[in-house]
Amino acid sequence: MKKLALHWQILIGMAAGVVFALLMTNFSWGAEFIGDWIKPFGNIFINALKLIAVPLILASLIKGISDLKDISKLSKMGTRTIAIYIVTTVIAVSIGLGMVNLIKPGNAISEDTRNELITSYEGDASVRIADAAKQKEAGPLQALEDIVPSNIFAAAGDNANMLQVIFFAIFFGIGLILIPEETAKPVKAFFDGFNEVILKLIDIIMLAAPYGVFALLAALVVESPSADLFQALALYAVTVLAGLILMIGVYLLIVWIFTGRNPAFFENGIAPAQLLAFSTSSSAATLPVTMERVEEHLGVEEEVASFVLPIGATINMDGTSLYQAVAAVFIAQAFGMDLTFGAQLGIIATATLASIGSAAVPGAGMVMLVIVLAQAGIPEAGLALIFAVDRPLDMCRTSVNVTGDAAVSMIVAKSVDRLGEPHAKEWDDNLKKTGS
Repeated sequence: MKKLALHWQILIGMAAGVVFALLMTNFSWGAEFIGDWIKPFGNIFINALKLIAVPLILASLIKGISDLKDISKLSKMGTRTIAIYIVTTVIAVSIGLGMVNLIKPGNAISEDTRNELITSYEGDASVRIADAAKQKEAGPLQALEDIVPSNIFAAAGDNANMLQVIFFAIFFGIGLILIPEETAKPVKAFFDGFNEVILKLIDIIMLAAPYGVFALLAALVVESPSADLFQALALYAVTVLAGLILMIGVYLLIVWIFTGRNPAFFENGIAPAQLLAFSTSSSAATLPVTMERVEEHLGVEEEVASFVLPIGATINMDGTSLYQAVAAVFIAQAFGMDLTFGAQLGIIATATLASIGSAAVPGAGMVMLVIVLAQAGIPEAGLALIFAVDRPLDMCRTSVNVTGDAAVSMIVAKSVDRLGEPHAKEWDDNLKKTGS
């Protein structure tokens, strides 16, 4: 498989995992076999990616910020990054609302199907509602307070605290800029070398990507709910997918307009990260690969990529925000509620703010959805309606999240004159450098 491009290898692994799982479901012991002997390899692959997420952010952000050598450059880049992320999130939520009001998938849910789903998933729904209640009880400045860690080692011990790690890395990088260059030189040299080691570890882990996604997809298929539940929610799923596809089209358009790079160039460069995001449902787990693809295959210089992408993996959840808008209106439609224009504007504001606080891990969007539902006055028990198809849609929206991060990094790089030509470093199966 080494002669194939990485994204083709991953696609083959995904397809093989689905086919293998479908074949195994014909045997009474098939699902158990996959759960015991196949799924663990997928979990190992995800854990390996998560393992290097925090070291990567520390090394790359500290290196990238200290390389700026000027606080004004950091301020300029940060302002543009956050502003563009907020704009794309508002666009995503608006697309979601437009699609769900046009297709009206909630009208296709029958009373019997609704009652069956609520009964089946009421336990999961209550857990999500309890998690969201804790966030709603927090004070107005709790999110700001949570950004600053009291212990960097405790923060680095949990990927859910990614924003705290980013804060420390930025703070540390600023300190390096402000001290004399000679004093900072050995520290910078350490993080330069540390960053190179982490990037090499990514190369090693990605050799196993086709096999990791094979295991993940095989496990997903055998653990999926029954087909009749999927059929009942097919229109809702189509609505979300159509919105996500349209959002990717928006990314391709803005990259073309603001950077002059054609859509094929962008898609070929980011495809492996998109497919990995689809398989893992985690922007944080995909971050190491996203950074490698953006730097080496899209031409974004490291000082920009190492700043924009970790922030994006934490606060830029365009796919998740779009899904929240569709899901909220869908649940309202299923319960026979008619949301006013003002209520839907409230969904735009709430979903945008919720996306900033949404963790870059699987299923986090479901917790934030409870807050969106509460703001719009939609019954929170309606969460049970969408549990059946949430996992595959989570995979799709994570791909969009990662695509948005890459697109914004290119736009920011172009705005600060840090967008060059690709400089890919390919490694064969023996880990020998084959090109640059």
